[in-house]
Amino acid sequence: MRGAVLYGPRDIRFEEREVPKIIKPTDAVIRISSACVCGSDLWPYRGIQPTAQPTPMGHEYCGIVEEVGRAVKSIKAGQFVIGSFFASDNTCPNCHIGYQSSCQHRELVGGAQAPFLRVPLADGTLVATPDIPSEDLIPSLLTLSDVMGTGWFAADAANVKPGSTVAVVGDGAVGLLGMLSAKQMGAKRIIAMSRHQSRQKLAREFGATDIVTERGEEGVSRVKELTDGIGADSVLECVGTQESMMQAISSTRPGGYMGFVGVPHGVELNGEQLLFSHVHLHGGPAPVRRYLPELIKLVLNRKINPGKVFDLTLPLDQVAEGYRAMDERRAIKALLRP
Repeated sequence: MRGAVLYGPRDIRFEEREVPKIIKPTDAVIRISSACVCGSDLWPYRGIQPTAQPTPMGHEYCGIVEEVGRAVKSIKAGQFVIGSFFASDNTCPNCHIGYQSSCQHRELVGGAQAPFLRVPLADGTLVATPDIPSEDLIPSLLTLSDVMGTGWFAADAANVKPGSTVAVVGDGAVGLLGMLSAKQMGAKRIIAMSRHQSRQKLAREFGATDIVTERGEEGVSRVKELTDGIGADSVLECVGTQESMMQAISSTRPGGYMGFVGVPHGVELNGEQLLFSHVHLHGGPAPVRRYLPELIKLVLNRKINPGKVFDLTLPLDQVAEGYRAMDERRAIKALLRP
């Protein structure tokens, strides 16, 4: 088969790769229904996260089970499944409290920008839909593998409650779906920090009530103006830079909550500033597996449509253009059709 491989900064190639096969008895192999490019893929693509060797790319996936290992009990060939970017056994103590992305036996799932994918720990990682979903729902179901699950975790970690005021730092797919999540959780006011009109439009569709175009200290001042000088009850940090992290912390009211899910690069926090901020901080790699059953129901019942974040659709063999479009901010998120 052919799939996406990153060789170095801005050097993504669509080339021959070995077809995945069962290696361990707990594995499954799935035929990818749709793949996509993630904002976090841009860190290695831009060279900010070094690539030591040619690396198969892609960690968001959904599709039909082709084959399972002899130890797999709950997943069967022919089912439509969705899984997290971290494989988990879903039985260890960390999984039991809902942190499957910190599973004691976790494995990073990679290589999903291809027609087939091997998923380790299939019983604990994959969740099957009741039936084969209609084609129009597949983009939304694909988002559950990462960006929707991550946006939901950001809102959950930020303790979004009915009637609360929420600010979201970041207008990429995760930030936009964090807004959608906050809306579902009952937020009364959602402040989207965005400078891009197309993203502002989608933010409004997902529930944003206010748009703040300023960044850094000016952005913080604007959020405080909108909240009677106090700050937001909940803030979602969905970027991962020093500026975005400090903007998020400073936009949170004393006693408020900040959920951070942006992959951090060069972020350093001042202990004294944190001490006097009185802000609850919680975040990390999203435990997507915890939320999959609930989010699948919301999509299948058409209560949410997170697939709207895909504003560019390409055949899989044009994956390099998907990376370029996102890198140049010509696209929010690229959907890839095998």
